[in-house]
Amino acid sequence: MKLIEGGVCAAKGFKANGIHCGIREGKIKKDLTMIFSEVPANAAGVYTTNLVKGAPITVTKKHLENGIAQAVICNSGNANTCNADGIEIAEKMSSLAADALGIRSEDMIVASTGVIGQPLNIAPIAKGMAELVAGLNENGSDDAVAGIMTTDTKPKQIAVEFEIDGVICHIGGIAKGSGMIHPNMATMLVFITTDAALSAELLQKAISGDVQDTFNMLSIDGDTSTNDTCVIMANGMAGNKLIDSEGPAFSEFMKALNTVNVNLCRMMAADGEGATKMLECSVCGAQDIRTAKAVAKSVVCSSLLKAAMFGADANWGRVLCAIGYSGADLDVSRIDVSFRSDAGIVDVCRNGSGIDFSEETAKKVLSRNEIDILVELNSGDASSTAWGCDLTYDYVKINGDYRT
Repeated sequence: MKLIEGGVCAAKGFKANGIHCGIREGKIKKDLTMIFSEVPANAAGVYTTNLVKGAPITVTKKHLENGIAQAVICNSGNANTCNADGIEIAEKMSSLAADALGIRSEDMIVASTGVIGQPLNIAPIAKGMAELVAGLNENGSDDAVAGIMTTDTKPKQIAVEFEIDGVICHIGGIAKGSGMIHPNMATMLVFITTDAALSAELLQKAISGDVQDTFNMLSIDGDTSTNDTCVIMANGMAGNKLIDSEGPAFSEFMKALNTVNVNLCRMMAADGEGATKMLECSVCGAQDIRTAKAVAKSVVCSSLLKAAMFGADANWGRVLCAIGYSGADLDVSRIDVSFRSDAGIVDVCRNGSGIDFSEETAKKVLSRNEIDILVELNSGDASSTAWGCDLTYDYVKINGDYRT
């Protein structure tokens, strides 16, 4: 397995594009994205657990009931959520895109991201559709990811080449996510494509299972969004034998999928709104996976800890505090904590109590842009990892006038 270029277009048969159509007046950024497979693909998705859901999710779920999709249409700048005509607009987006592509409207995946509660004007989308479709190309991942970004400051895309039964396959993805990110399933849009051949049923099992260890372990600010969508399309153009049951071939695919999703998680955590540091909490020695996940999530979600990381303050007591209210059943007297970065490692807690350490060394370790928080529970063999970021002044600035 190796990382390759191409993002969402790395897999055979996929093209993409992103344009500025003018959804938000006065803005010039790209705001409309399309991903297209030359042939119908098996598809599956996972969505927000928020009871308030964007209209595109309702439409996409309906379209994917048969496990088939051929294209994605997505806009940024407006979430199309909590609007009386939301379903109508989402369906119209779908039909406009399908007509332009010459495919069935039911084979469209629809997504939106942006401001909640403002009507989405279909006119700029309709006006830009011909340009969007005409520009579809095999090198279009950069434009596609630009078209789904909102407060993101960096594009997020990744692709992997791997082998199944002697056949070279590819999987790639693009994502947006910077704020309103919190389990479950982490606020974002993620579009994944692969030329491997998998049944729709197994594809659903794959994405539903992997998000438990990736996107469900990501938190920026504790707010679960209304439009979270993670979809995957597998068009089978690599030519491998159809994977329709678990076994070695499925395991290889899962490794590739996990590689893509973990990398996208890290990118989103590093680009959290106002963030200056990416945090990764690794929990080891838990009595079971549930305990490990609860502890890791609790630590990266702690506002006090996130603020301490912004200030490069080795306030390890905030780690213990977050573990203590995680709901996990554990022995606090066994807990060890360390902080690590490319500047070194500093042990700060042993057996649930503080130990002497150099504040100067700790400051150097915590002043880097990627920080590992290492928690050893010394109670078993289970482990888990969660991702987050520091909490800065700029987070408040960004969200203080997000709508206006």
